[in-house]
Amino acid sequence: MISVKNLTIETLKGRKLIENLSFNLNDGDKMAVIGEEGNGKSTLIKAIIDPSLVSDYCEVTGSVNLNNSTIGYLEQRLDLGWNDYTVLEYFLKPSLDSDIDYSLYNQINEIEKILRKLNFNVNHLNNEALISTLSGGEKVKIQLAKLRIMSPDVIFLDEPTNDLDIETLEKLESFILSTKAPIMYISHDETLLENTANIILHIEQLIKKTKPKYTLKKCSYSEYVESRKRAIEHQTQIAYNERRERDKKEEILRQMKQKVENALVGAKKDPSSGRIIAKKMANVKALERRYDNEELTEIPDVEEAIKLIVDENITIPSQKIVLDLNLDELKVDNLVLANNINLKVVGPERIAIIGNNGCGKTTLIKTIVPILQQVKGIKVGYFSQNYFEILDYNKSAVDELSYCIDFGYNPRTLLGSLKFTRDEMEHKIMNLSEGQKAKIALCKLIIEKNNVLVLDEPTRNLSPLSNPVIREMLNNFHGAIIAVSHDRKFISNVCDTVYSLDKSGLTKIPMCKLSSEQSY
Repeated sequence: MISVKNLTIETLKGRKLIENLSFNLNDGDKMAVIGEEGNGKSTLIKAIIDPSLVSDYCEVTGSVNLNNSTIGYLEQRLDLGWNDYTVLEYFLKPSLDSDIDYSLYNQINEIEKILRKLNFNVNHLNNEALISTLSGGEKVKIQLAKLRIMSPDVIFLDEPTNDLDIETLEKLESFILSTKAPIMYISHDETLLENTANIILHIEQLIKKTKPKYTLKKCSYSEYVESRKRAIEHQTQIAYNERRERDKKEEILRQMKQKVENALVGAKKDPSSGRIIAKKMANVKALERRYDNEELTEIPDVEEAIKLIVDENITIPSQKIVLDLNLDELKVDNLVLANNINLKVVGPERIAIIGNNGCGKTTLIKTIVPILQQVKGIKVGYFSQNYFEILDYNKSAVDELSYCIDFGYNPRTLLGSLKFTRDEMEHKIMNLSEGQKAKIALCKLIIEKNNVLVLDEPTRNLSPLSNPVIREMLNNFHGAIIAVSHDRKFISNVCDTVYSLDKSGLTKIPMCKLSSEQSY
């Protein structure tokens, strides 16, 4: 359906993001693009759709043949140009630059049907609600609905999962699986990747982000992760074995050289033996040159090798009442989101709060934090999904972490362990990727030695290959965790109790009921 040949993308500052990428995308292909934040995944999709979308910061060479296909594109963030249009106008305008096509009004019943399946308030179609008033999840839902109405020949999805609730994530999975059109998509949701992808395109930036690399493999995401793990372990073993063997040979060579040098000193009065010993020295030096020129297998340089180590001495007494919340109403301004909120957390419990988009999960979390801060014997760390609330965007990354010296940490060492380059350490936080901002925020939580963590979507912007590291870190944390998350891996691997929030309050649900049987 589409063909990409020798595609190279280089920033105007001279950094190559993609080099000589070639592939074909055919009906039934579900290509997942993975990799760390800032590696060019979104740029790649835009360059394939229309190189002019990235021309202000990148140069694109190579060829892309879309074969006159109708393209469906779900942006990572809906263009702000839509903000002053109503939800209805969004569906009646084929594109932002086009006029309203009133003939599309004939599809309004089908649009309503799809929106209802996505748990979207269809009253927004009739009450002249502006796009600017919608939540992030609601904006994703109208884009998904519009894609379904369009029935495009090729579909590109850029982070469709970030703001979706679990039920809608499952419907998105069904949509991806049931659509015959080829789909190329970026996602951090490991469960969605495991359930849908049949081709993996992994984009990496190695050697301190100076060398682009891509891996293209026709397999499931789980198969790719497992084969990559085996390959890395195998290459690492070979690399270290070679270095041990070289060290042994160099030690033998050093001893040989020392003996020859000693013999040369004693042979100054005997020219005949001196010539023999000099020949031996020439042989030793030849071996030295050969060892110096010997190419060794590289020790794997992998982006996801971030290191965040928690202090396992940080604990909370098992009978300590961390939170005993009884809230008659959960409100935003005069809008009541839920009633009769009751939540008790004792000791090192790990609580997950789920619920549909807009039900008030973030509002609840923000209500809980100041209450926890008044409880004696606990120290609270808060991770907001809006990073500007917890990070100073005008500071550099290293300045933001400068206070860590008081906790016995070196800021540059910390950032290096998170795979920041020297340049990135000096960048203002506002110019870093969302994933890098998340890593800084998580880093602060750990080094401050908090024994209660309140987390609002902690994994939403992290690479699927980095998320297992974060989960392992939190599993080594012996304090309490209260988290809002739509990340099914995070919930099942880190949390032991799940509550669902709706208008009637919080309801404890079994882990096995996280999965929905509804289809899209």
